[in-house]
Amino acid sequence: MSPKTPAPGLEWRLPDMPAQTGRTVLVTGTSVGGLGHHTALELARRGARVVLAGRSTAKLDETRAAITEEVPGATLEQLQVDLADLTSVRGAAAEAAAYGPLHCLVNNAGVMAPAHVRTGDGFELQMATNHFGPFLLTGLLLPQLVASEDGRVVTVASQMHRIARRAPLGDPRAHHGRYLRWPEYGESKLANLLFTYELEQRLRQKDLPVRALAAHPGFAGTHLAANGRFGRASGGVASILDAAVKVISQPAHMGALPTLMAATADLPGATYCGPSGFHEYGGLPVVVRSSRLSRDEDVQRQLWELSERTTGINYP
Repeated sequence: MSPKTPAPGLEWRLPDMPAQTGRTVLVTGTSVGGLGHHTALELARRGARVVLAGRSTAKLDETRAAITEEVPGATLEQLQVDLADLTSVRGAAAEAAAYGPLHCLVNNAGVMAPAHVRTGDGFELQMATNHFGPFLLTGLLLPQLVASEDGRVVTVASQMHRIARRAPLGDPRAHHGRYLRWPEYGESKLANLLFTYELEQRLRQKDLPVRALAAHPGFAGTHLAANGRFGRASGGVASILDAAVKVISQPAHMGALPTLMAATADLPGATYCGPSGFHEYGGLPVVVRSSRLSRDEDVQRQLWELSERTTGINYP
């Protein structure tokens, strides 16, 4: 492909996306109406073979139908995976071997500020879903990304990474006092960036043909807030919250643009894409800068080593 290289500070638009014919892209968290759905839709519209990955077969079927309605000739695959379950991640990665070389993995799936839950692996749900699951999935799929000879790993972070006052470097199976859902969320999104920057450094050290980038959607009108708070996107107060978010946020399809920019524009590894508007809440995407803590190389290394011990995988 021959993507355009965005000039510094230049906004990126959908027409800037080159044809994706011949590329295979795996996108996690593709429920209808969310960032992953719109990411997958636009990639499919431009000819990519898109692997829709998510926890529920029914929801994957729904997304497939929605994309096919807009893009009748879309080439779509489905992969069931629960990122909060390391066994599920390993099983899904084994299934994904059938797709052959992967040109891009979009680590989009996530949960935001749910009630306190410990997964079967013993982790707090947000760190499990937002970091440890994607960390393991990326490592297991790395050989397929290398095989494409021009692979990318795009991880969806959040402006909420800025609220994190520390990195999540403690024992992930230990209880660390009272559960505070928003600080925990911020730390999990900080982990996304620490992971991206350390992955990029390690890929360069190994001279592998894969780049690691990150993106954030700004304040996008998805179901994430209602799902996190109430475990559903509709019904009673969940519907009220969901509607309120949509009123004061940019549409989900706009929130997907930074991810699409990171996945397709001619950008170096360790690039972070986000909206260009006020405080990066909304607007067309540009290259943005993350917090000082996210760029601490010692912290990046420590989280990587912790994640390897926790998930049982060493890579690249």
